[in-house]
Amino acid sequence: MKWSVFTVAVPDLSVEQVIPAAAEAGLHGIEWRCAPRPAEATSQPPSFWGNNLCTIEPGTAPEVLEGLSGQMREHGLDSAAVMPYLKVGDVEAAEEVMRIAQALGAPMMRIGVHGYNRSRPYRELYDEQMEYVAKLVPLLKHYGIRGLIETHHMTIAPSASAAYRIASSFDPEHIGVLFDPGNMVFEGYENHRMGLEMLGPYLAHVHVKNADVAAVRENNGPKLEWSPLERGFVRWQQVMEDLTAVGYDGYCGVEDFSGVHSSGDMLRGFVSLMKELADGAAARQEAGSSRGSSR
Repeated sequence: MKWSVFTVAVPDLSVEQVIPAAAEAGLHGIEWRCAPRPAEATSQPPSFWGNNLCTIEPGTAPEVLEGLSGQMREHGLDSAAVMPYLKVGDVEAAEEVMRIAQALGAPMMRIGVHGYNRSRPYRELYDEQMEYVAKLVPLLKHYGIRGLIETHHMTIAPSASAAYRIASSFDPEHIGVLFDPGNMVFEGYENHRMGLEMLGPYLAHVHVKNADVAAVRENNGPKLEWSPLERGFVRWQQVMEDLTAVGYDGYCGVEDFSGVHSSGDMLRGFVSLMKELADGAAARQEAGSSRGSSR
């Protein structure tokens, strides 16, 4: 497996600064946050979804993208993906992200998925979603990019099975699923091994974060909040064993929203943890195979 960072998680680093920081931490790739930066946000302190300095904006000039690609090559890094915030039906915005992804050499990009808040029937949202993805597929094929459906709470794809229901109507060469166990703490939890087995060739990418019960309760009960990777409901050792069991060898991208560590410490800690978990998963798989062959 390979390690990457989704730049939303390092809002205090510029797009130029994150490259040497990622290389120094031992990462293999970068997933670029792609979104407009509102003018009013630039005077605010860096934050994940506000004044995020580590963002590539739509409309970025080709020469700027080429420069970033050159810097990544110099540091031995790949562009793992481009991660925008697209609306279902906006094909023009999606194609702009495809242009950016192609210029950066990124093989994947996140596509829009309908939110779900009980205001519209699931069936209507699903039908619109399928029409939208069908329009994107020829463009994705043209640009050589794979579109990702992320398992995300408060959408019509909160679980592996819900994401698979959308993706499975399309060629896995063009449409895949971004598996995010941290999001599934809030909504959409299924046995991770079962979900990964269900996804099969549609499993394209994995995000790594965690969530736990907040110290302060809401009026109607416990509240969940983002937590450091090593603490929370996601048992990452088990997830790593499950990924190993299904033969996943793609990227695992950190998306730590806890804010507990500095960006540099977070990146280094992520790589250290992932290496430890991957080694443990491989050792357990080998031990299991040895026991099986000795019977």
